Amino acid sequence: MKNILYLTFYFEPDLCAGSFRNSPLAKELSKQLKGKANIHVITTLPNRYHTYSIETSSEQIEDNLFIKRLQLPIHKNGLLDQVFSFWHFYRLTSRIVKDKKYDLVFASSSRLFTAFLGHKIAKKQAIPLILDIRDIFTDTLPELINNRLFKYFMMPFIKLVEKQTFNSAKHINLISQGFTDYFSKYKAPIYSYFTHGIDEEFICTDLYTEHLVSHKTIITYAGNIGEGQGLHKIIPQAASILGDSYLFRVIGDGGAKQKLIDEIDSLKITNVIIEPPIRRKELLSLYKQSHFLFLHLNDFQAFKKVLPSKIFELAAFPRPIIAGVNGFAHQFIRDNIENVILFAPADLNDFLRQLKSYEYKLIQRTTFIKNYNRAEINRHMSKMISSYL
Repeated sequence: MKNILYLTFYFEPDLCAGSFRNSPLAKELSKQLKGKANIHVITTLPNRYHTYSIETSSEQIEDNLFIKRLQLPIHKNGLLDQVFSFWHFYRLTSRIVKDKKYDLVFASSSRLFTAFLGHKIAKKQAIPLILDIRDIFTDTLPELINNRLFKYFMMPFIKLVEKQTFNSAKHINLISQGFTDYFSKYKAPIYSYFTHGIDEEFICTDLYTEHLVSHKTIITYAGNIGEGQGLHKIIPQAASILGDSYLFRVIGDGGAKQKLIDEIDSLKITNVIIEPPIRRKELLSLYKQSHFLFLHLNDFQAFKKVLPSKIFELAAFPRPIIAGVNGFAHQFIRDNIENVILFAPADLNDFLRQLKSYEYKLIQRTTFIKNYNRAEINRHMSKMISSYL
C-alpha cells in the first residue's frame, strides 16, 4: 500500500473555503485509492474564527483515510496570531511525520507556509510534491501590512521561501487562471486549473419566493470580515444612504470586524446587523430570506488575480448577487454568471447607481451549476493526484 501525506490547515468541521475545498477532495481521493493507498490528512481543530467552536475528534479513521487534527492556540486572526498558529502547525506536523514514510505529499495552501511545509517534507523524503495554491501570499501580504520595517526585512525571506517551494513541486494546481502570469517564472512544475466548486447542499431546485416576506430589502454577506474583504469601506456607507428600507446582514468574524463596527457607530446607523459565524445548514435558511447576496473584495492590486470561493456558493443559490470585485473575478462573473450587479470595489456611487437601475428577478443558474459541480471537479483532481504515485 502506498501512503499519501495530505496537508491542509483547514478541514471539516471548520467554516472556511479551505475546509470546504479539502474535506470532500480528501474523501474522493481516498475513495479512488481504496485498496491502493492510505491518505494521511494532517490539519487543525476548528480555529478559523474564535467566536465559532464545535466539538470534533482530534483523530478520525474512515477506511483508508486517517485524519489528524492538531490543537492550536486560541487566536483572533491578527497577523501575529496567524504567524504563531502556522508555526505551531509546522512544528507539530514535522514531529508527527518524522519517523513515517510517504510516497507523495499533497499540500493545499493559501498563505504559502503549508506549501512550504509540504516542500520540506517532500525534499527530506525525496518524494513528489503536489501543491494546490489558493492565493498568492507574496502578492497580497504587502497590501495587507502597513509596517514598512516588516516589509523590508520579511518580504525578501518570504519570497525566498516561495521560490524554493514552487520550484520543488512536480505539479501545481492554480485555483484561479488569474494566477497564470505570476507563476510563469516557475518553469519546473506542470500546471492545472481545478477551480472552486459548488457543494451539493447549495444546489437548489426552488426559487423560495415564499421566504421573501420582509418589508425591508435584505442584503446578506456571509464569510470572513477581514482587510481582504474591506466591508468597512462599503456596507456602512451604502446602508446610511439607502436608509431603513434596506437591511444589511453580515454573518461572520475576522480581523477587520472592529473597523466595520466603528464605521457603523460613526455613521450612527441601525440597518446593519452583525451576527457570529453559523453552520451552512443554518446559513441556507438566511439566504432564503435574503433579497440579495453580497460579495466584496478590497480594492487591492493583488486581488485582481484571485477567484473567491464565495462566488460559487452564491451563484448556486437563486438570488441576485451584488459583487464588488475587480480583475479576473470580475471577468469570470461577467462571463459565467447571470443576474449579478457588478461594481468596482469600494466604489459607493457605482454600487448605488447599479442597484437603483436593477430590475429585480429570481433565476436558477443551471448551466453554471452543471459546469462547476464540486464533486465532478474533485473526481478529476483526485485522478491527477493519484497519477503521481
